Amino acid sequence: MLTQDLFVHHVYFWLGNPVSQEDHAALLAGLQALSKVPSIQQFHIGIPAGTNRDVIDTSYAFSWLAVFANQEDQDAYQIDPIHLHFIDTCKHLWNKVVVYDSIQAR
Repeated sequence: MLTQDLFVHHVYFWLGNPVSQEDHAALLAGLQALSKVPSIQQFHIGIPAGTNRDVIDTSYAFSWLAVFANQEDQDAYQIDPIHLHFIDTCKHLWNKVVVYDSIQAR
């Protein structure tokens, strides 16, 4: 278990053109650039693991996990110029985005 209160921001992306290697590479590059936002403590860029159980959704193209010290840092991320640039330059690549934000259960 993580030992401190953190704000976890997990985003799933579905590509509009999932067979396009160019779109895949462009979104990956965008997510890599997004990782430079200063308020991010840790990040992970993922793709479906290939596991196969009834409860697993592998239909997404990428997952983006960003960990922040607190909600204020996540709020700063939302308006950071790097994040806004990512949205402006990559939004044409996806047709669906789902976000899960979580904090420590008490």
